[in-house]
Formats: sequence, structure tokens, C-alpha cells
Amino acid sequence: MPTRTVTVGVDGSSESLAAADWAAREAELWGRPVRLVHAGSWRPFPSAAGGRREGGEAEAARRRWAQQVLRETAERLTAARPRLRVTFEQVRDAPAPALLDAASHGFPLVLGSRTVAGAHGHEDLWAVGPVALAVVAQASGPVVLVRAGTAPPEEDRPAGAVGPSWGVAPYRDVVLGLGPGRPAAGALAFAFGEASRRRARLKVVRAWRRPPGADPGRDRELDRDARQALRDVLEPWRERHPSVRVAVRTGFGGAAALLTDEAAEASLLVVGRGGADGRVGGVVRTVLRHCASAVAVVPG
Repeated sequence: MPTRTVTVGVDGSSESLAAADWAAREAELWGRPVRLVHAGSWRPFPSAAGGRREGGEAEAARRRWAQQVLRETAERLTAARPRLRVTFEQVRDAPAPALLDAASHGFPLVLGSRTVAGAHGHEDLWAVGPVALAVVAQASGPVVLVRAGTAPPEEDRPAGAVGPSWGVAPYRDVVLGLGPGRPAAGALAFAFGEASRRRARLKVVRAWRRPPGADPGRDRELDRDARQALRDVLEPWRERHPSVRVAVRTGFGGAAALLTDEAAEASLLVVGRGGADGRVGGVVRTVLRHCASAVAVVPG
């Protein structure tokens, strides 16, 4: 059986470099090599000064540029981690199909996402483009979206942690969002695995809403019921992963807002894909646009 890899989409942007750095550290946690992939014509090739390249010349120039980007990114990763195994490949297929194929040979697939100002310039949002959304919607395994400035796993130490005596939690929390429906087995397995590898606490979050016509005075009871239901879902997973410390957080209101708030200082946020028929659920879309940490979207 071929060795599984941590695959990362590379296009020369600062966001893809951040994704590559994050993937390299993730690969060390998994004990896997990194595979860099440049797909199709992800970014426009810069026009040559004083003229326009046409036909085969332009295609040849693009191939050389893509190879240079891949080679320089690989050198960047191995310079920091000489023992890390890194391969790279330029794929001429359209970006989304190429990345989906790459993701089928190893997981997680890691992509960069750029930051843009909010509608009034007061809020940062992730710009999740159509290629990334298509990949997230159809991937058979986890897809992690990383924006420039996101701390890679090994740098996600708790505030004030110094030296080798970090105790049982050398990394910041892994946060898992679970809805009230069918338990997302894929997201649960991925989140527990990530928390175990990081020796981090796993914080499991569920939002709840007041039923129509319900008395607000019952909110404490409703929260208690939601918390107990979450504990029931988690019980078999905690038995399988006894070394993972688990915290449960429930809250009234919208799921996306609660997840974004709880994951603000997290090492990683894990969410189930939601939606149906190759679509991404509304909660996941909102989280992808607002969450400051790396976000893993897991099918199943």
C-alpha cells in the first residue's frame, strides 16, 4: 500500500506558503511526507514587459514558473525540516478536479485562504474562492483551510508555556463543532486524532435554540439537556481515546457564531461538512469566512 501523504495546494501566494508551512508541521505530527501540487492555471501568469507571450511560448513559460514555485516551496520546507520528505507535482488538469484527485491519494488536503476586509472595514473575513469551495464540497477526506498568519501546529503553545514542561497540553485546544443531528463520525474521528497527536485538549461545542413558544425560564434546563446529549455522543469516543482530555461547551444561539468565538484561540477547528449533494452547509460557509484559526472540514 502506498505511503499516505499530507497534500497541499501551492500557487505561489503568501496564503499557499502559509498552507505549506502548516502542512509540513502537520506531516510531522502524522509521521507522513508532504506532497506539493500546483494545479492548472490557478493564478494569471504576469505579462512580460513590452509584449505578450502567445501560444506554446506562454504555456512553456507558465510551466517553468510553476516548477520554480514548487521547487522553491519544497526547498523552504526542507530547509526548516531536513528530515521531512517532500515531493512536488505540476498537474495540468483544472484546479478543482486536480486537487480532488490529489486529495484522494492522501489526507488531509491543505489549502490557503486569503484575508479581506469586511463590509465596513471593521472585520477580517476569509475569501473562500470557488475552487476551494468545490474541493471542500466534494472531497472524500478532510480539507484544511489556512490563511496567512495562522500559527502552524508546533507554534500553537498555550499562552505562557515555556520549555519542555508544558504538561499534558503543549498545543492550544482542538475545537470540534457538533450539531444536534446524526453524529458526524468522520469529524469526531479526525478531531480526536488531532487532539491526541498534539496532546491538546479537545473542546466539543454544540449550539442550541429555544423551541418555538418555549418559556425563556427553561433555558437552563435546555442547556443542561443539550450538554447531556453531547456527553452521550462523546462517551464511546472518549473510551477509544482515554488520553484525550475533553471539555464540553454548549450555548444558546447560532452555531457559526459560537464556533467562531470558541475557536478564536484554538490550534484547529474541526467541523463536519454538512449540506448534501456536493454542497457545503451554511454553518460551515459562515465559519470559513469568519474563523481566525485553521479550519478542517470533514465529510461524513
